[in-house]
Amino acid sequence: MSSRYVVLVTVCLLAIVLVLAMQLKASQQQHQWQKEVEILSTGVTYLERKVEAPIQPLPVVEQYDIAWARLGKALFKSPLLSADNTVSCASCHDLYNGGDDGFSVSVGIKQQLGERNSPTVFNSVLNFRQFWDGRSPNLEAQTPEPIHNPIEMGSNWQEIIEKLKAQPGFVKSFNAVSEEGVTTENIIKAIVAFEASLISQNSPIDAFLLGNASALTPQQQRGYEKFIGYGCVTCHQGRNIGGNLYQKVGRLDRVPNHLLDDVGRFALTQNPQDKFVFKVPSLRNVALTAPYFHNGSVDNLSDAIRIMAKGQLGLDLSDEDVADIEALLQAFTGELPRSLAE
Repeated sequence: MSSRYVVLVTVCLLAIVLVLAMQLKASQQQHQWQKEVEILSTGVTYLERKVEAPIQPLPVVEQYDIAWARLGKALFKSPLLSADNTVSCASCHDLYNGGDDGFSVSVGIKQQLGERNSPTVFNSVLNFRQFWDGRSPNLEAQTPEPIHNPIEMGSNWQEIIEKLKAQPGFVKSFNAVSEEGVTTENIIKAIVAFEASLISQNSPIDAFLLGNASALTPQQQRGYEKFIGYGCVTCHQGRNIGGNLYQKVGRLDRVPNHLLDDVGRFALTQNPQDKFVFKVPSLRNVALTAPYFHNGSVDNLSDAIRIMAKGQLGLDLSDEDVADIEALLQAFTGELPRSLAE
């Protein structure tokens, strides 16, 4: 056997070992990601898909507990969670129209108006924090807040449990999934199990990212290049095209005054650096979730694009630029999560 042949075989073997090691590492990373989301999301597991791009495809829901999710969906739609039985989670998060309510601010019990725009519930499990000011670290911590908020649902766990126990259908459903039956912990677990399954699917942008060049129109492809080239992806990237960092609403001398009516995280932290800082919203399904911004003060997507380009990037976009980027944002719309049909 010649030395040249030995070297060639050795190089080939090393290449195979390297490829196998990379595949194993990727598999371990994916498993760890799935394990983490399963812990946070009450048994929901996802298949993560990664590409070489600043925007990543949404994960695919691989498995979730249908019984828990069905119970969570029933609770999500039930006005029994509110003090006067008039408001449900679905009142502010329309599951069939973008996952929000279409109002500038939501309406709670006794027709009280909230202070901030209701975000979409779709893909919310992928946000690094919940609420505009990020005060809740995950869906488990977020769920009780609107229930206890006197402007929103104005209720408490004791009242809710008593009402649910008076409903044979709910009692049967709770007993079917847990020996403890109707408890605070099980109410939260069920709602989170449902919300964590609400991953929108099959958006054109994801198909494009995964290799289908024809999934975006030529105009949308121009919008994609501008979205990246102009720097929109600085804040809107990753799986949720946002939802993974905090950012000031813009340079204060370049944003409209109507966006400065709320000091953002400063009200929570009292840190001067947090004035006018909010969680960056996800742009998934953004074409369905008008009006825009924390106070719902902007009705049109094109206006929102111009405001952010000027306020964040210092750019005065042309009409063509705005049209191209808006066309791209239309491609961020996905199909309804399959758990809504089960």
